[in-house]
Amino acid sequence: MAILGGCRGICALKPIISTDDPVIILGGGEFAPDVLDEALTIGRRIVAADGGAARAISAGLMPDAVIGDFDSLDEGTRTAIPLERLHRVDEQETTDFEKCLTRVDCPFSLAVGFTGARIDHALAVMRALVAHPERRCIVLGPDDFAFHAPSRLALDLVPGQRVSLFPMRPVTGRSQGLRWPIDGLDLAPWGRIGTSNEASEARVRLSFDGPGMLVILPRDALGATIAVLRH
Repeated sequence: MAILGGCRGICALKPIISTDDPVIILGGGEFAPDVLDEALTIGRRIVAADGGAARAISAGLMPDAVIGDFDSLDEGTRTAIPLERLHRVDEQETTDFEKCLTRVDCPFSLAVGFTGARIDHALAVMRALVAHPERRCIVLGPDDFAFHAPSRLALDLVPGQRVSLFPMRPVTGRSQGLRWPIDGLDLAPWGRIGTSNEASEARVRLSFDGPGMLVILPRDALGATIAVLRH
């Protein structure tokens, strides 16, 4: 069992993978094949989170690195991957996803296989996004995706498109182009949240006074989001 704390030096870890290209972080959870196919049109370098290595091999992909405590890495998968690509991290302070997130230096990553049947795993992933806002990561699900909002962003969306905002801590901010503006609202996980808002204009502008806000959009808004996170 991982007892999760704060950053405690994790943010300053030496990267295992350092690249100027997007990276796919592949988990061991269920995902539709089209989700991985879409991710592969954006990034080709793959970091497997422990048991996600088996998912990579079964899809005919060789991960650039496998990172985790290896409690879910079966022997057959282990022997199929070159030894120098296996990076065991024994500490139990973080999840395997967080071990990957904090050891990959890239413009942004795409996380696939982390929104399956395990609710606790999915929540731990969302917590990691907020704990490491400097690591830009998009978590892809079957119908939508989530990412931690930077302090300011402008998204080119289709009017009427769903824009859900979920605060993982108390957050205040401002918006332009939302049907229900967030200006002057105190948002918090135990209070007011912002699910099922929608774009009222072709460009949605958001700004936040601190970290902690997750943005959740339908998958057809992925291109617009990546265009923002690349910069």
